[in-house]
Amino acid sequence: MSSSQPPVRRPSAAVFRRRRLAALLGVVAVIVIIVLLLIRPGSGSEIAALSSTPKPTPTAPAATTTDQATAPPAISDAPTGDPSTAVACAADNIRVEAITDATSYAAGVEPKLSLSITNTGTAPCTMNAGTSQQVFTVLSGDEVYWKSTDCQTAPTDQDVLLEPGKTVASNPAITWDRTRSAPDTCSGTRDPVPAGGASYHLKTSIGGFESKSSAQFLLN
Repeated sequence: MSSSQPPVRRPSAAVFRRRRLAALLGVVAVIVIIVLLLIRPGSGSEIAALSSTPKPTPTAPAATTTDQATAPPAISDAPTGDPSTAVACAADNIRVEAITDATSYAAGVEPKLSLSITNTGTAPCTMNAGTSQQVFTVLSGDEVYWKSTDCQTAPTDQDVLLEPGKTVASNPAITWDRTRSAPDTCSGTRDPVPAGGASYHLKTSIGGFESKSSAQFLLN
């Protein structure tokens, strides 16, 4: 006796397409997972961005005007004579005077400062009157506002012979820029001193000899 089997139905073309698409998507997913494991997305681009970011250029310090006090004036009209016959000058026969070119300065006008030396004795004497020995100090009351040695550079020596009754002076004068000085202000900008009628006085010394009095002046 024979029996008949029902015919096996083959999948339709649409089913085949869906199966192929599913298999293809599976392969793509596996490839993507492998790539993600090997290369972390984003990490490389972030490092590149950081390393390529330019570093800020440091701001250069503000330029400053160098004091003329960094090269103080030499003594003009150096006396003549034979220094081998003279003795060293002593405090008893040396007079030092502080000098300003005016007693009152309009706003913005910078005072010019100098000093003079006079041998008040009866015999010639010698001394070092170089810039290494000169000190100009501007005060208001007892407060020091500016000193020529705060930022002085390349001081020099100058041996001079002072004849009796002879007066010599520093030349050219130092121009004070009306700012407050200190040894730590040489490489930066400095604060202006009070003006508007403020009173100041100049004291000077040279070779250890100080001016007996100071030169008074006003800043407007």
